[in-house]
Amino acid sequence: MAGPFEAATGDGPVPSPDAGRDAAVRAAFEGLLHIRRVMNASGPAQWERLQPVRAVALALEAAGIEPSAVDEEGRRYATGYRVGATEGAAVRVEWLGPPGSGAEYAANESLRRCAAALRPLGWLALEYRGPRRHHYLEVEPAG
Repeated sequence: MAGPFEAATGDGPVPSPDAGRDAAVRAAFEGLLHIRRVMNASGPAQWERLQPVRAVALALEAAGIEPSAVDEEGRRYATGYRVGATEGAAVRVEWLGPPGSGAEYAANESLRRCAAALRPLGWLALEYRGPRRHHYLEVEPAG
């Protein structure tokens, strides 16, 4: 029996691309939108604000954006988004891949695609450039 659904954050294995996973992502995302309707929230509802990493990862996966992935030893083997916690209410979205994958060259455009998926859902996504020109997004509830 499968465990509870978890959105892909980019720090685990690549979720199996099958109809069951697609249906689980769709159902979880529709549930999130239903919570917003019930709570009359125009942006992220309380659950999303309390668990922003999970909420942002779910929104990105539901938008069809591919997550990064790491193996059992922590080595990155797939290129895609990685959502991680920061201090405060924001989360950090990075575009990562294995060494030599060229992920850093695709980061700018890929992160813009992530931001475009998050903004209509009420998330503020600001692009930053860190050390060694590493691009990333800081994402937090708008307003």
